[in-house]
Amino acid sequence: MRYNLTLFLLVFSSFIYSQNKTVVEGVIVDEYNYGVPYAAIGILSKNLGTSSNDEGAFYFLVSDKELNDVLEISSIGFKTFKISIKDYISLNEKKIVLEENVTELSDVLVKSNEDYVRLALKNLKENTLNKPHQLKVLYRRWSVEDNICRYYIEHFINVNDRGPYSNISDFNITQTRNSADYRFVNNEQKLHALRYMEWNNPLRKSISVRSYKWRKLGVSNYDGEDVIILNGTGLDDRGNERSLKLFIGFDTYSIYKLEFSKVPLTGKSMDGIYVYKKNLDGKLYLSYHNREYKAFVKVTERIKNLLLQSGQRSRKYIPMDYRHEVFVIGVEEDKKMFDYTGMTGQKDMTLFKIPYDLNFWKNISLPPETKFYKENISELESLYGVPIETQFEYSN
Repeated sequence: MRYNLTLFLLVFSSFIYSQNKTVVEGVIVDEYNYGVPYAAIGILSKNLGTSSNDEGAFYFLVSDKELNDVLEISSIGFKTFKISIKDYISLNEKKIVLEENVTELSDVLVKSNEDYVRLALKNLKENTLNKPHQLKVLYRRWSVEDNICRYYIEHFINVNDRGPYSNISDFNITQTRNSADYRFVNNEQKLHALRYMEWNNPLRKSISVRSYKWRKLGVSNYDGEDVIILNGTGLDDRGNERSLKLFIGFDTYSIYKLEFSKVPLTGKSMDGIYVYKKNLDGKLYLSYHNREYKAFVKVTERIKNLLLQSGQRSRKYIPMDYRHEVFVIGVEEDKKMFDYTGMTGQKDMTLFKIPYDLNFWKNISLPPETKFYKENISELESLYGVPIETQFEYSN
């Protein structure tokens, strides 16, 4: 009896399973029929939804109770689109055409580029969801060795956060699955990749505005607000090149999106993006993220022997990358509904051993595959011609 109650609470709090679920899927395009990437789609009043992939496609599930709610789609550069869930489901063609929102913002701005960045950082806490909340996160990581993807792992995580103004307090991994393991370097991160996502976010650090040279790239619009696109370039304290692009609201100074890159002198590099969406109160929280970290590892005697056995020449260093993709598919703001089940700890993603739950992965609202996802999975499958679903079946 106690087991059944625990299982019910787990299922209810993650709002993934239900006896009656309706698929809400389609594609978001502009007036020229081009897909709109990373648009925020969902039921604003329920903090339920997803992001479109880089081709504009989206997919998520709703319960019978949500059929009377309103589906809302917003993206930088377009007018926000709203339609009832029932009306959308009844459409013959599941395509939403967003209308471009031409900004009336003058090219002559009253404030300097640096002032807009300072005001955005000053208002970061006010503009983001800064009270305790729990993000429902789908975290994907690919391990790349010698320029080929050789391993893939995926976690579903409940993340307790207070927004980019603060730090992630803790997290619990409830589900995991992985591909076959074709690695020969077998490098491990010291912490869960989620922590590196947190620490590499420029908004969670103290950004020195003066250390960048800022220039305006253009103007756009998001959810009725004009947006200024600013790009900063410069060197860090170690002389490493870096750049930071910010999409800042003209009236609220909200940061709706950021892109960053780092090119250290040591041969490493990293680039990534963070996209934010609004909750019902207009507060921003993370919606989508991806990044790629490139580095080299020194060839040990073990790796040298493996290379020679496979007919390859020995080298001093081997290229070793990590590629990450993160979707936030929901957010819970009621602390009484937080889910604390699962595993936590400070170790590499591969070291969390959780039984494979096929039913969970069949019923979760997985987002449509992005180009980023397809390219990485294609590399992995091409090694021995084994489809990823088959790898999931026999590797978990």
